[in-house]
Amino acid sequence: MRLEVRVESGAGELRSLQGWLRSDPDVRRTAVTDIRGNTPRPGEMGAALDVLQLVTGNGWSAASFVLALVAWRQSRPQRSRVEIHRGDTVMILTDCSPEEIERVTRALEAEANEGRDA
Repeated sequence: MRLEVRVESGAGELRSLQGWLRSDPDVRRTAVTDIRGNTPRPGEMGAALDVLQLVTGNGWSAASFVLALVAWRQSRPQRSRVEIHRGDTVMILTDCSPEEIERVTRALEAEANEGRDA
């Protein structure tokens, strides 16, 4: 499964997030991360946006990934909005409430299961 993660604070925060994810044994074992430029979508202004691309493999855990994102976000002085994109599906972490964490985790698990069935 291929995901893109966007952080409203920009490339510096993405590098911080990439380092955080690479230090998490569960995420590191089952995913590869890379920061890439991304062209704006229709209706978006500006030049290329930076995204953290995450390619997951066997044994990937949506719950571990979301909890790593939440822990990283809570460690930051500016708690930026985090968007997770998979195709046309967008999942957003803003306040990291238990309900939001569960919603995003379930959506990612459903996406992962859908990908296995294809």
